[in-house]
Amino acid sequence: MNKQKQKNLRKQVSPFENSDRKNSIWQIINTFVPFLTLWFLAYQSLSFSYVLTFLIAAIAAGFLVRIFIIFHDCCHASFFRSPRANKILGTITGVMTLFPFSQWKYEHSIHHATSSNLDKRGTGDIWLLTVDEYIEAPLKTKMAYRFYRNPLVMFGLGPIYVFLIKNRFNRKKAKQKERMNTYITNILIVSFILLLCFTIGWKALLIIQGTIFLISGAFGIWLFYVQHTFEDSYFEEDENWEYVKAAVEGSSYYKLPKFLQWLTGNIGFHHIHHLSPRVPNYKLEEVHNNTAELQNVPTITLATSLESLKFRLWDEQQKKFVGFKALKEYSMNRGKAKYVKP
Repeated sequence: MNKQKQKNLRKQVSPFENSDRKNSIWQIINTFVPFLTLWFLAYQSLSFSYVLTFLIAAIAAGFLVRIFIIFHDCCHASFFRSPRANKILGTITGVMTLFPFSQWKYEHSIHHATSSNLDKRGTGDIWLLTVDEYIEAPLKTKMAYRFYRNPLVMFGLGPIYVFLIKNRFNRKKAKQKERMNTYITNILIVSFILLLCFTIGWKALLIIQGTIFLISGAFGIWLFYVQHTFEDSYFEEDENWEYVKAAVEGSSYYKLPKFLQWLTGNIGFHHIHHLSPRVPNYKLEEVHNNTAELQNVPTITLATSLESLKFRLWDEQQKKFVGFKALKEYSMNRGKAKYVKP
């Protein structure tokens, strides 16, 4: 894709970058009302069957993922035209999803600016080593990396660490407003937990919200993982890295069944989102349908996305993801590699 085609592609997408207040408000209604209703039904079902409670909570978890997409759009200032409205709703949805608005907005903006750039990894993304980096890394780093990339750890322990622990602390060098937003988010989270403990009891809260949290957290990390981890993805060193190519070739089109597409706020059109983060989630499919160049992109389905579980390392020579088994094919004499700390 030459420079002119990249420029034209961004021009084609730009008319869709404005949010629509009616669509945004309707999305709030058709997301929050079902979630709160399902939460109430899950509580009522506790006196009948824990199995029924689990099933209702599992559906509610899907709507919490949808709430996170609204939070995500607010961080990109794409859900409302008003920065203040985005911050208010972003903070509210951040409390519900356990993410501090200002902090995640900062880190996620870096992710967009550096996605697929091998020289600028480490902020807002998943820990990734190249084949050479892994070979040259000390044993303790190899063990830590294998532990980190284990699916049970990434999708099981990952949400617990990121949502409950990491998100509760400010990053280094955070400005005062960002720090205050994190403090306010933490205070509101603790306040709601205490309120619910006093009103419905800690056991009911743990059963319902615990189930919702674990399912939505695992699925949320899975979405983030699979949309950048597919065999023929795009990664380049800084001198050769191009923003548009990183968006279109380094982010997948996750073609989901219609209901899951709706429930996940069209985030499967991830290549479009990375090309233009200012496009609100409810316009992503429209962009896809009206832009031919964006239809011929790396596409994965529910079935084919499972293959990404075997991808662990980026092979700079072959320009593709490989698994740990592929290490047998590589020689230790490939040259000194750069080592990127986690």
